[in-house]
Amino acid sequence: MDVNIKHAGKTHNVVLNPELPPLHFKEAIYQVTGVPVDRMKVMVKGGVLKDDTGWKKINPKAGQTFMVIGAAGELPKPPEKPITFLEDMEDSELAEALAMPVGLKNLGNTCYMNSTIQAIRAIPPLQLALNKATTTPPLVLTIRDLYNSMSRTTEPVVPYAFLTALRQVHPQFGEMDRSGGGGAPRGFAQQDAEEAYSQILNSLREVPDSDDPSKRFLDQWMAGEIQRVTKLEVDPSETPEPPTITSEKVMKLECHISINTNYMATGISNSLKTTLTKHSPSLGHDASYIQTTRLTRLPTYLTVHMVRFAWRADVGRKAKIMRKVKFPTTYDALEIVSDDLKDKLTKVNRRLVEIEKSRAERRKARMRRRGLAGGAEAQAMDVDDGEPEPVKRAKEREEIDNLVDPAIKADIGASWSGLYDLVAIVTHKGAAADSGHYIGFAKKSVFHDPSYSGAPVADMDINALDTIEADEDWYKFDDDKVSVFPKDKLGTLDGGGEDSSAYVLVYRSRFV
Repeated sequence: MDVNIKHAGKTHNVVLNPELPPLHFKEAIYQVTGVPVDRMKVMVKGGVLKDDTGWKKINPKAGQTFMVIGAAGELPKPPEKPITFLEDMEDSELAEALAMPVGLKNLGNTCYMNSTIQAIRAIPPLQLALNKATTTPPLVLTIRDLYNSMSRTTEPVVPYAFLTALRQVHPQFGEMDRSGGGGAPRGFAQQDAEEAYSQILNSLREVPDSDDPSKRFLDQWMAGEIQRVTKLEVDPSETPEPPTITSEKVMKLECHISINTNYMATGISNSLKTTLTKHSPSLGHDASYIQTTRLTRLPTYLTVHMVRFAWRADVGRKAKIMRKVKFPTTYDALEIVSDDLKDKLTKVNRRLVEIEKSRAERRKARMRRRGLAGGAEAQAMDVDDGEPEPVKRAKEREEIDNLVDPAIKADIGASWSGLYDLVAIVTHKGAAADSGHYIGFAKKSVFHDPSYSGAPVADMDINALDTIEADEDWYKFDDDKVSVFPKDKLGTLDGGGEDSSAYVLVYRSRFV
């Protein structure tokens, strides 16, 4: 419905949708008045409109006038050209637009948030869960609406509603930058992208799984489980002290970086075995203990945090560890799991490696024959050894399904193999976590391969599927600038200086 807004002696017409939370209405007011949502007061009967106020209680009417109080800042700049929605495009325009996902406008030191949003978008099942969620916390609503907007337009999206909700739920992201001296703020401060990633996911913990609403999506699809065994570092025959065993859920693995760390897998393994000093009840004094951690559950989506920042008291800030650490595009996690879990995953793990190699060889052969035969005959080359590719794949899926341990199969969202493919990266460029620039990266196939969102591929044109699977390049999301990033350049993100270094990595368990 159309309503009126009165601010600073001027009246503006805006649209109020009572089906959406008040935060959307406030954002519409910001678009015409320039009053930031976090400094805005909208007067309604009985007081001030709050973000959790129900519209039924207010019962707005078309043509109603709302009084707005708050100092206006700079009005949001209109797009350089009109925004075009996908449903308004011609077929040729649509095909071109769908080839490239959209970026996000930087709203003032918000690259940490933009890169994180793009990395989380590389988890399509989460978007399905968000769209089915009936819970209405502000962050859940705004990230759901943001992803839907990003899927419907070809222009960069302004994530103002989500940013406002993020700062309301987690006030630390509203911290002002006072580094210029004199105490006067210079705008909003840069933030740590890994902290944003963790806090955003933490705010989505109550989102139910789309297939089983009795379970929570993050617990099923993104949470691992670990077991820590702490043993006294002496001969147990001399001092019998039973080990301490604890278990807990974890949302990420940490790769601590030392002067000897050259590879991500090594850094993770070293992080799971530490030495600590604590009081020994059997010895009666402090003693050295060895703590060994193993994963007892692996999720479908595994997050790795490259611990690249450490507090330096001499400069009073988190300084960057510049060391070059190579990260793999395929990560085998069997070396960090418990013996019991390793026994359950090994058969599927090894067979998936063989299947992927066989598929790649068949794909190369088909593409080579298509190149020789030409487009008209290409579809006829879909047969290898007298059996169509979809038939082969169906048999491979059935074989893997029979190999999966029943307990693993019953655990929704658990990895079947412990074998992972890299799908998203957040990088940092600069010398400190609260300065510099963050950029997001996502594998192109995440957006174009239907299997990433759980869609069946059996009926998909084999030529199109071959093209998608053979394309191993990535998208680079530098705020509103989106470009193709070649796979062979991923090595430039290993670190070794102030240039872009991998900071948060998202891996997806391999399926067939």
